[in-house]
Amino acid sequence: MICLAWLGAMSIAAFAAYGIDKRKAVRGSRRISERTLLTMSLAGGAFGGLAAMTALRHKTRHKYFWAVNCMAAMVHIYILIAAANGGSL
Repeated sequence: MICLAWLGAMSIAAFAAYGIDKRKAVRGSRRISERTLLTMSLAGGAFGGLAAMTALRHKTRHKYFWAVNCMAAMVHIYILIAAANGGSL
């Protein structure tokens, strides 16, 4: 349950960060670093990162954003399955 809450909260935070960065890009103001966005995705926000990339059309041309978010999402799914099975697979 804690894993699900963590991944949900991080996904919401990552989606918000990608959205803020998109708005800043349009306005030409100081941006959120790519390292920060990718770190948020790796730390549990991959689902939010992928959702923001597709819904907001942000960072979609960067192949490494797709790679990091997709690979992190697979790891997060594995963690959720392991947690649902009592910590073992």
